[in-house]
Amino acid sequence: MNVFVLNTGRCGSTTFAKACSHISNYSSGHEINTGRIGRARMEYPDNHIEADNRLSWMLGRLDSRFGKDAFYVHLTRDKDSTAKSHAKRFSKGIIPAYKNGILRISREIPPLKVAEDYHRTVSANIEMFLKDKPDKMRFRIENAKNDFVAFWEAIDAEGDLDAALSEFDVKHNASGKARTENLPRPLRKLARRIRTLSTRR
Repeated sequence: MNVFVLNTGRCGSTTFAKACSHISNYSSGHEINTGRIGRARMEYPDNHIEADNRLSWMLGRLDSRFGKDAFYVHLTRDKDSTAKSHAKRFSKGIIPAYKNGILRISREIPPLKVAEDYHRTVSANIEMFLKDKPDKMRFRIENAKNDFVAFWEAIDAEGDLDAALSEFDVKHNASGKARTENLPRPLRKLARRIRTLSTRR
């Protein structure tokens, strides 16, 4: 059985994948098919757990390829925290692509407003996709350890559960200060300045 972790991004998907790496009867990955096109974009090993926020734009293809034969996780984080995290990274990643390519907004608009709209759109896409799926669960990153135990049991996972749960005590792919705190002081100041300028765009 394959498992797909659908999400908006900036909600703990990297950490979720790290936790799944301690499962011995499934392989796991985070955005492993990035850069692939055509049939290759939907090719995953059997008994694989995949976390990839961009699958929310490929749900029709995901349904055609796996449909009701997979287990789906809707990974969520508080919407305000998620949007703020996206807004901090406004100069790169999916948000400028959404603003310029999907919404086609040329005027200046607060990054947080774009991130909130993105979150609303992607969350609705996922909820619609999951309506007819029998094997699914909602996973709240704020309740990660309890929900991961439920997930572990739902997919009959084997491996080191304690090690998997410990991954939720580590900040993986964090935004903001956690990403720059190990830089030399002059570079930390520069990074903060760049972040400030990007969030004002």
